[in-house]
Amino acid sequence: MKNVILDCDPGHDDAFAIMLAAKHTNLLGVTTVGGNGILENVTRNALSVLEVIGRTDVAVYPGHSGPCTAPLIIADNVHGKSGMDGPKLNPPKRKPETKHGVDFIVETVMHTDHVTLIATGPLTNIASAINKEPKIVERVDALYIMGGGAYAGNWTPAAEFNIYVDPEAAYKVFHSGLTIYMCGVNLTRQCPVTPEFIENIRNIGNPTSIFAAELLDFFAAGGDAHLHDACAVAWLVDPTLVRSAYLNVDIELNGKLTRGMTVTDLRPLQTAKPEADIDLDSPYRWDDAPQGSPFRGHEPNCHVGMRLDYGKFTQLLLDTLTSY
Repeated sequence: MKNVILDCDPGHDDAFAIMLAAKHTNLLGVTTVGGNGILENVTRNALSVLEVIGRTDVAVYPGHSGPCTAPLIIADNVHGKSGMDGPKLNPPKRKPETKHGVDFIVETVMHTDHVTLIATGPLTNIASAINKEPKIVERVDALYIMGGGAYAGNWTPAAEFNIYVDPEAAYKVFHSGLTIYMCGVNLTRQCPVTPEFIENIRNIGNPTSIFAAELLDFFAAGGDAHLHDACAVAWLVDPTLVRSAYLNVDIELNGKLTRGMTVTDLRPLQTAKPEADIDLDSPYRWDDAPQGSPFRGHEPNCHVGMRLDYGKFTQLLLDTLTSY
């Protein structure tokens, strides 16, 4: 199993990310960041999820309450007042750790070989860890993120929520030299939460699956829910679930209409086929296209998720919930 730190802001879909990471990785710890809800709420939610699944051995370290450069924006319109409305939960029995989440990330990476980071909220903690100890970049095996989008956003026409909340942090991370795997909304909207899927989860019948179904009852009540954050963990657990393209991704900081956009250089995937706007089998790649070619694009810095195997993804989730 891979050594993993999960940085998150639970959040209904973060809860599924925790369930996957706790079962399929050596989960060294969970750090929290203000995002879907305020830091106090998302930290409590992380503790509650770990309690439900019987992983009270995994410590939770609160990180930054919000961006350093702007007020925190939360998604209570999606996740409710608590950040994880739906199930009726007692207050968690455990308290979070007193060590700051950024300090935990830095110390763990510097003293543990082959750590993979997974970030399913704003990238504030990850950027802060890089600022605190730049050497973590060369020690981290990879960073899997749920954030951004290859084509468009969800919080604004151009920007996805996690990146929009703290684009300066995202800019730092994407320019850091880390090996990045990006699950943007172009990928995660390929994993809809259907009524059939919720019932399949409920029918498993164990406490974790009932909790998961109750989460999705609330989350999918509006009829347009997707398990965004679970994709980032699932890609690490089973690389065959996602087909990606190695491309250049940059972060827009100043655009009046595009602040927080993950500007993805799709030129290497351009196609003349009328039925498709990109071609994952395109022969044009940055490293072999001729200098000056319009298809060359900028030097890649990110593995961008493009295609999700929905059947394998849902089966992984069902198998995981069954195992609890």
